[in-house]
Amino acid sequence: MTHRDVAPVTPEAERAGTTPARAPLDVLRSHLDTHLEATARVWFHRALAEAAAHPGTHGPISVWELRLAEAGRRCGSRYADAARVLILHAARADPESLARVYFQGTAEERRAVLHALPHLVSGPEALPLVEDALRTHDTRLLAAAVGPYAARHLDAHAWRHAVLKCLFTGVPVAEVAGLEQRARADAELARMLGDYAAERTSAGRPVPGDLRRVQILADPTAPPSTDPGAAAPDRHRTDLSGPGSSHRRPARPHGKES
Repeated sequence: MTHRDVAPVTPEAERAGTTPARAPLDVLRSHLDTHLEATARVWFHRALAEAAAHPGTHGPISVWELRLAEAGRRCGSRYADAARVLILHAARADPESLARVYFQGTAEERRAVLHALPHLVSGPEALPLVEDALRTHDTRLLAAAVGPYAARHLDAHAWRHAVLKCLFTGVPVAEVAGLEQRARADAELARMLGDYAAERTSAGRPVPGDLRRVQILADPTAPPSTDPGAAAPDRHRTDLSGPGSSHRRPARPHGKES
């Protein structure tokens, strides 16, 4: 696989935002220490200690993998993503371990792995996980897949299609890390957006409001949308406590919720 034409993304741009992928790990830890109830906080600290003491793979399943599965029940869905990311970091999970958790886990565990990638993997080794998530129609997985790791490592062709996939499925483009840097003056992306807008208009369907935002970045000279049914921009803001509440609840093709 080649990865040409990847636009540089500044660390500041990567980390802007509050999802577990973008927030510094010490901020995630502090957030959980502040907001978890006492019993959940004790469990969380024990899970981190176990992961740090027994990193890597031990037998058919490691203790920290069991804790990943428990996180939703122990911490609640609001805080499970951040807890899982911190457990994965404490376990020093390598790309092989991350792939095993991703492909064997529930949709929630998959999402946590995607959020953990920029904290754990410096190179493109984990791109197959991002590419798999981008093939789904689970909007929460899609939102996690277009985080800082994708901004750094997806090639131009795949990244453009990821942006279009967000528009197709209603994932707010605010979820796309590095959007302003990578979309700026991208003539091919502007063409793709124009084609998509024309298809929607011809079919009598509204053009997503987010499309215009990306279109302006890709081609500042593009004429304003004349579609009277254009949807208003989604003001969704992500939250490190869990998946955004404004996302519609998708099907879970990869397993039951934990």
